[in-house]
Amino acid sequence: MKIKDVMTKDIAYVNANDNVERAAQLMEDYNVGSVPVCDNGKVIGIVTDRDITLRSVAKGAESCSQTVRGIMSSNPVCASPDEDVHEVARIMSERQIRRLPIVENGSLVGMVALGDLAVEPTLKDNAEEALKSISEPCSPTM
Repeated sequence: MKIKDVMTKDIAYVNANDNVERAAQLMEDYNVGSVPVCDNGKVIGIVTDRDITLRSVAKGAESCSQTVRGIMSSNPVCASPDEDVHEVARIMSERQIRRLPIVENGSLVGMVALGDLAVEPTLKDNAEEALKSISEPCSPTM
């Protein structure tokens, strides 16, 4: 099965110069925990609800004046729509990623989340393993 068979195609995204409040509003409107950051249709980052909490709210920043560029994670791991779902689940597990932009010819075409994998009976074990791995704390590198 290909990732294009399980990915979400109706994707909200923000631009790097959009404010943090806009990103949070889109997350609420679409009931998602992250939105890709695009520049001319190309994915340049991702901003998560956790980014907003830790890099904006916890620091006392004004969400209407702070830009997404200041809190986003740059150069996110992405996948192709033709990649095998088991391979994508493995990548998500290894890299401890809950949500992954799907890119074709450099442009955003979808998103896949662990929840998308978990609803497919043949992928349930992969999603559980990925979640287990993601939930484990990372060891600091020295």
